Amino acid sequence: MVQRVHARGVGVLVMLAIAAPARAALTEGPRLAAVYDSILAARFSEAEQRLQQACPPAPAAACRALAAVAIWWQILSDPESRALDARFERAASAALAAADDWTRREPRRAEAWFYLAASYAPLVQWRILRGERLAAAREGKKIKDALERALERDPALHDAYFGIGLYHYYADVAPAALKVVRWLLLLPGGDRVQGLREILQARERGELLESEANYQLHWLYLWYEQKPDAALALLRGLDARYPSNPIFLQRIAEVQHEYFHDHRAAAASWEALIDRAQRGAVGGARLAEERARLGLAAELVDASQAERAIPHLIAVVAIRPAAPYAAHALAQLLLGEAYDRVGRRDLAVAAYQAALALVPDRDPGHLGARARAGLRRAPRVK
Repeated sequence: MVQRVHARGVGVLVMLAIAAPARAALTEGPRLAAVYDSILAARFSEAEQRLQQACPPAPAAACRALAAVAIWWQILSDPESRALDARFERAASAALAAADDWTRREPRRAEAWFYLAASYAPLVQWRILRGERLAAAREGKKIKDALERALERDPALHDAYFGIGLYHYYADVAPAALKVVRWLLLLPGGDRVQGLREILQARERGELLESEANYQLHWLYLWYEQKPDAALALLRGLDARYPSNPIFLQRIAEVQHEYFHDHRAAAASWEALIDRAQRGAVGGARLAEERARLGLAAELVDASQAERAIPHLIAVVAIRPAAPYAAHALAQLLLGEAYDRVGRRDLAVAAYQAALALVPDRDPGHLGARARAGLRRAPRVK
């Protein structure tokens, strides 16, 4: 079972996409759009080169914000790892400083306020991922205020409606606990219908946010709109446009498993990701391959095909991967479950014990508890 990013959750009410406003108001819009596309394609070296070519004459605030977003998308490829956190915090702070300076120099410039909001966006998402929801809410209010100022100065910034729409949507559907936080921070209430309309407006009329909007919409369709078919269609479109980003195909496999219970389709998606990784057709190929092997193995075990899962897990164990986070421990755990399914209790016990020895101190996947349960319970042979 692959670790998934559900850190957005209700906290996404403060998430905003990093992108530029409509070209009429955007300095060096086409060049920054090319950078953003490279980020979504997980071509981070290419994105860095394009940033160097675009900045200047592109605004410093825009360039620094995009630099932080590039690191954020790298974090998303292995969200439980903290290896990039310090680098990300430095980049986010630099982006905020540049944007804040711009708003002070040109307070009537809509683009300046837009980039201030955009600079907060990846930082807010990162805080949600790391469990800092109160800080994320505080900064989300700053995002909302900055976007409203941008739209007051230029109502044609259709991309800005994306962030406003996300706020309105999640502020309405958030559970009671989050609404208490909203009240404490003096944040206005939401409107689900209006929020969805604003998100779609940004997607359809904005210049740069179609792909980002589609990615965020797929979460809304799954969690609140009960439209898994529409969510899967959006993910397929993203994967077709950015096949080098393994996150989109990974999400397809997870949705096929969780919402459609289609083991065959999910396994096929994981196999396709393994193939892309082995051909070097995705960013972070080694990481993507190990994640896909774990995902495929978990799918095969669930589908009572443990015999097929075992070779994939042995391959992962042999590599002793440092990434994705806790992959070695997860591989041993799944190997124990697979051996139990085929009646090899002796090998299963050894694998569970190996998993326990490898579980890291931070164990968000509860691998330790699962391994101990595996040692206690009688095996299910299928």
